[in-house]
Amino acid sequence: MRMPPHRQPRALHGMPPRLALYAACAACIALTGCDGPSLLGAHATTAPAQTPELVREGNFITVPEASPLRAKLQVQAIVEQVLERPIEVPGSIEPDPAKLVKIVPPLAGRIEKLYAGLGDTVRKGDPLFMLDSAELSAAQGEAGKARAALLEARLNLDRQRTLYESEIVARKDYEQAQMAFAQASSDAETSAAHLAQLGAVSASPSQRKYTMRSPLAGRVIELEGAQGGFWNDTGAPVMTVADLSVVYLAANVSEKDIASIFVGQAAAIALNAYPDQPVTGKVRYIGEILDPDTRTVKVRVAVDNKEGRYRPGLFAKVTFSGEKHAALMVPPSALLQSGLHTRVLVEMAPFRYEPRIVKTGTHSDGRVEILAGLKAGDRIVVKNGVLLHD
Repeated sequence: MRMPPHRQPRALHGMPPRLALYAACAACIALTGCDGPSLLGAHATTAPAQTPELVREGNFITVPEASPLRAKLQVQAIVEQVLERPIEVPGSIEPDPAKLVKIVPPLAGRIEKLYAGLGDTVRKGDPLFMLDSAELSAAQGEAGKARAALLEARLNLDRQRTLYESEIVARKDYEQAQMAFAQASSDAETSAAHLAQLGAVSASPSQRKYTMRSPLAGRVIELEGAQGGFWNDTGAPVMTVADLSVVYLAANVSEKDIASIFVGQAAAIALNAYPDQPVTGKVRYIGEILDPDTRTVKVRVAVDNKEGRYRPGLFAKVTFSGEKHAALMVPPSALLQSGLHTRVLVEMAPFRYEPRIVKTGTHSDGRVEILAGLKAGDRIVVKNGVLLHD
């Protein structure tokens, strides 16, 4: 419908009718503003505010009532449990060092006869091998000379004593005879001690045979010499005799576990050679010196080996039973790693939590020991706590 010409705005006079209508609409919109209703009848709308999933207030985390996280969190109270912390370390079987002797002949010579072979059982004092040694003959010759010199010195001393008492010789001659006798006595004792150390049973210089005897009961576990061979290295063993009725499991225990090991402590041993046949023993000795390279201490466990099954060198895994003590145990899912620290979420009120730094200890039966940071009765998030973690 067209407005009469006398009612149209002056600014619109002379415009085409359609342009005049558009100009009138624009003016109307400008006058009503953005908050008023449009000519098309549309109204301005605002989106409703969303509820946050969690709220952080200082060191506390709150999960609002409408947050979907509430249904995902699981909280448990911590209770004390009796914990026996096992210490598991590798080890190997070793012979008893006090019952293993490397048989080294004290002199060179030809091995004329072997009385014991590899694997043979010997008793203390049994002959092991015989040497034909020129050194033994020389030592016996020196001993014979020393005895002869001692006899000569004794006769000379008796003669000088008689002459001195008869005032035929000077006192000086008598004193020289005394000193010569003392020197001869010392030489004779030294040569006799040398023969005794060699184990020679004959003082005859023509005796060249030397028999080496076993210093302990046991078995020949190593044999290096052969009958008829010449043995001139007096620093190398011809054979090794060992009593393996008791052997040791030697384990290297780390520095952090030393305080939990004590003499008499029970140990369970699983040998690689007999995985289905566990062995038990007790700690016999704890090393006095810490290895500076591995930061470990050697611990020896005595093992009964009368059947001879546990051979030196066998590898094993040994588990020491630790002392029982009360401990706070939590599932690993409750622990949250944050940089260098481990945290848990402690429930301070329903759905209000406090992150707290804790110190962890040993792992046992799928749970982790808490050494510091929590106390019995604290309620912590044990599942999906990572959803609240930064």
